[in-house]
Amino acid sequence: GTFRVMANGDTHEATRVLLAIGRRGTPRKLGVPGEELPKVVYRLVDPEQYAGRRVLVVGGGDSALEAATSLAEAGAAAVTLSYRGDAFDRAKAQNRARVAEAARSGRLQVRLQSQVREVTSECVTLEQAGQADEIPNDAVVVCAGGVLPNEFLRSIGVSVETHYGAAPGSP
Repeated sequence: GTFRVMANGDTHEATRVLLAIGRRGTPRKLGVPGEELPKVVYRLVDPEQYAGRRVLVVGGGDSALEAATSLAEAGAAAVTLSYRGDAFDRAKAQNRARVAEAARSGRLQVRLQSQVREVTSECVTLEQAGQADEIPNDAVVVCAGGVLPNEFLRSIGVSVETHYGAAPGSP
């Protein structure tokens, strides 16, 4: 009836173990040439460090929209938001509105139904409607979600359950 957990040289016994790994897991990669370059990151920490730089943000969820608008507001020289879908359906309304306003004001270029094909030290190649377009670029912020370690967890005997719907106690 108990678990024995060994960590950092110590052993702990418990009747229950909660593994809190977060929702992101390991960042989802794009799988394109050049992705290993130091200009490619998977999390935006400080938008102001990109002031005056040309930045591509990849993704269509709240994290990507928040990153793109934050970069535009922080003074990036050019911000492009690339998303493979045709609309930001999963994002919150307030984030969609911020993106629309930044695009209207010219601080953000939105490229829907586009995919990154290559990253080089000088530019990024986006494919959109069958056409390749090289965009001069200084940095890439990938906000494409994460891959959870489900297979690893199963291999060590941890059952993985996925629950959908409202959180307990929410309306």
